[in-house]
Amino acid sequence: MNASEMILAAHSDASYLSEPQGRSRAGGHFFLSSNAEIPPNIGVVLNIAHIIKHVMSSATEAELRALYIMAREAIYIRIILEEMGHKQPPTPLQTDNSMADGVVNGKIQPKRTKAMDMRFHWLRDRECQEQFRIYWRPGKLNYADYWTKHHPAKHHKNIRNEFLTPMIMLEMLRQELAIKHGTSAAAAATSIARIMETQLPPKITEHLNIGSSREGVMILPYLRYALRRTDLEREPHNIVAGCG
Repeated sequence: MNASEMILAAHSDASYLSEPQGRSRAGGHFFLSSNAEIPPNIGVVLNIAHIIKHVMSSATEAELRALYIMAREAIYIRIILEEMGHKQPPTPLQTDNSMADGVVNGKIQPKRTKAMDMRFHWLRDRECQEQFRIYWRPGKLNYADYWTKHHPAKHHKNIRNEFLTPMIMLEMLRQELAIKHGTSAAAAATSIARIMETQLPPKITEHLNIGSSREGVMILPYLRYALRRTDLEREPHNIVAGCG
């Protein structure tokens, strides 16, 4: 990841009254990205699944509370990145609730806001300080949705590559570093090919026609392509392992 890509971004979501005793759940997905209008999910750094302590009076209030929780978490991550030399623009914070987006951005002025004054005024204030840029996108494009809902097993299998790092990808990155530090390309390619032959599904290696490739490092882009293929993401294989 280049320095230009070390930009923090986050998604926020809430599920209203989905927990016992009238509680709601807040979820957040934090990742490093590029400075784009709609930041792509390049590298996950933190996921949050949090039961909101107080009973929320509406779905909008639950979404505002979730935005508040995620924004507070994002502040110290911004500080860490800036101390490391990665200057941060206003952190993009995505929500899938148009009412919450309207309230925070001043497009809507609710009549009865006493219970949520502190939270949404704090969010407005931080936006005015250009610490955050809160925007709306549909729920199906919100990664935080994963942490706030009860999903069937099929959905977990379909989405897990967004939150988990395949072992072969880690090994590929290790080999790229080894090549940069002087290890021969042939030795690196041999190691990756061996892992590919033993851990990738045969139909992927057959499709790419690189199952026996042991020279050079031209297989690396094809491995990235293979790991993102739909049939690999939707079937349970033993190459997926948690990473942080």
